[in-house]
Amino acid sequence: MGMKELSGYKVITAVGADRVGIADDLAEIVTRNRCNIEESKMAVLGGEFAVIMLVSGEPEDLHSLSEEIHQRENKLGLQIFVKNTSGPTIPSGGIPYILQTTSQDTPGIVHAVTSILRRYNINIEDLETETSFAPWSGAPLFHMHARILIPHGVPVHTLKEELLSLEMQQDLHVELKPFFPVAKE
Repeated sequence: MGMKELSGYKVITAVGADRVGIADDLAEIVTRNRCNIEESKMAVLGGEFAVIMLVSGEPEDLHSLSEEIHQRENKLGLQIFVKNTSGPTIPSGGIPYILQTTSQDTPGIVHAVTSILRRYNINIEDLETETSFAPWSGAPLFHMHARILIPHGVPVHTLKEELLSLEMQQDLHVELKPFFPVAKE
């Protein structure tokens, strides 16, 4: 017996004070409403837990999911936003790359990098940042990791030159390398 094709998608975003069990509470509501979590990102940022998830299901199940989430929002201690969306798409029209930076933590790093990407019409598929501390000095270090899609026709060597110039100006370490995704089984 083949799997039934699901016909709708919603993106759910939620933020609230971190506590044990938030991910399970949300997953339970999704499951109870016969929906499926397709993709998700969850993280503790400061003292807040943040989640964004792509959920699929039949229209009536997605509707009941939205209703239940909004009814339980206060009890869950979360601010929740639910939005209709389309399903996942296969990236096309470009070459996937990984862009990573490491530097001392100073304001404006994300903007400096993303403004270069924007000038080349490069789409950011995924971007994560974090701060850690240098092993010996304890100085704050800023790390950025992005999965980007460079359009065909963009000269990668020119992009690399511009990133190298930024590296020198802002005292960053920048790596740009092709991304070879691992096939899901």
